[in-house]
Amino acid sequence: MTRLTHSSNRPSQGHSGGLLPPRPGGGDDGHSGRGHGDSMPDYGERLRQARRALAVFMTPVLMLFVSFTVVYLVRRGSLNLDLRNSAPTWVPVRLPWALLLVNTVVLILSSLTMELARRAIAREAALAPVKLIPGVSLGKEPASPWLGLTAVLGLSFISGQLLAWRQLSIRGFHLMGGTSSSFVYVLTAMHGLHLAGGTLAVLFANVWALLRRPVDSRRLIVDIASWYWHCMTALWIYIIALLSLAAR
Repeated sequence: MTRLTHSSNRPSQGHSGGLLPPRPGGGDDGHSGRGHGDSMPDYGERLRQARRALAVFMTPVLMLFVSFTVVYLVRRGSLNLDLRNSAPTWVPVRLPWALLLVNTVVLILSSLTMELARRAIAREAALAPVKLIPGVSLGKEPASPWLGLTAVLGLSFISGQLLAWRQLSIRGFHLMGGTSSSFVYVLTAMHGLHLAGGTLAVLFANVWALLRRPVDSRRLIVDIASWYWHCMTALWIYIIALLSLAAR
């Protein structure tokens, strides 16, 4: 009985006759003892798959706005002149430009804070394996405020859009008030709807951070949300340029 116990504690011997240290984790395949560093090679593939999925999702969204643009240009050209009385029928929309420009600045700032949040979580992920080394202390780093600030700016932009629609209504331009005003409402509403989805993703990333979820999963969410957010910012700048044409 003593002999059997002594033999089980003996270090395992490899094929070359050398002694090998016991494998951590207690399992034959070693998966139960996998550390943070062993999961890092899988992150790159997961990130590429998530970005491909985002590209697939964004393709019909962009095509939708391209379709709106084509319909707008065709309708504007066909309604610009009434053939019966030679009177212009396209009514230029008096947009609240001051408010729209403020909203644009807010959205651009939110895109900058989103990028800072992405870089902050990437740095945290890079330092995570170092923190696992015994005897190494990097000190307690302050929590990054950029993700929360992005959510606040996103909600501020949506609130600003609601104020812009109210200003349009006060000026007499309603959703069913004509082709030109309907186009403005539909185009900005579709963008606001998609940005609201991005804001929910950012809020979810904030909750994920408060729950102290693994850094890899948090980094994946923030990275995809940042790419989506940048697309929404670029799309809004395109819409503003198009609305300047609609106002003529």
